[in-house]
Amino acid sequence: MQTLEAINSRKSIRRFLDTPVEKEKIQSLLEAAIRAPSAMNKQCWRFVAITNKETIAQLAKSNMVFNGWLKDAPAVIVVCADPKESTDLNDLPYYMWDSALAMHNLVLAATDMGLGTCYLAAYDEDKVRELLGIPEYLRVVCMTPLGYPTEKRSVGEKLMKAVAGSSKRKSLDEVAHWERW
Repeated sequence: MQTLEAINSRKSIRRFLDTPVEKEKIQSLLEAAIRAPSAMNKQCWRFVAITNKETIAQLAKSNMVFNGWLKDAPAVIVVCADPKESTDLNDLPYYMWDSALAMHNLVLAATDMGLGTCYLAAYDEDKVRELLGIPEYLRVVCMTPLGYPTEKRSVGEKLMKAVAGSSKRKSLDEVAHWERW
């Protein structure tokens, strides 16, 4: 798969086959994540890869109620960051961008491997930190389930689509300008 194919075919997946994700694939995804750019190349990101079903079920309980489907994911990757190993410019915390760029590399690589993902940031950070033994000085930035997608759509997915709207993208003319606004 080419990069643009992965970008164009990536979508949020919330239902997975009950097939474990191979450790080698998870390792490759983490390698892709750490190839992302970061502010001043400080590489503030840290990752927790989870494949234990009980831990994933507990992690699902730390997410907002509409993310209960997370318990069925074969794996979850949690992205953390050390804000002290990043920088703030223009009053913006760059550890957030650094982590998001790493996560996006991981997500695109997962798409290329035929794996499904879904960005999650609606969770109780303290509960996630406690469950996974993440040190206090790190921020839990985001996470993604990881697995082989199934075509079945849950009632929750149908509801999310109705609430969040269509997956149709805005046109380039609606969001991009040339030379000046």
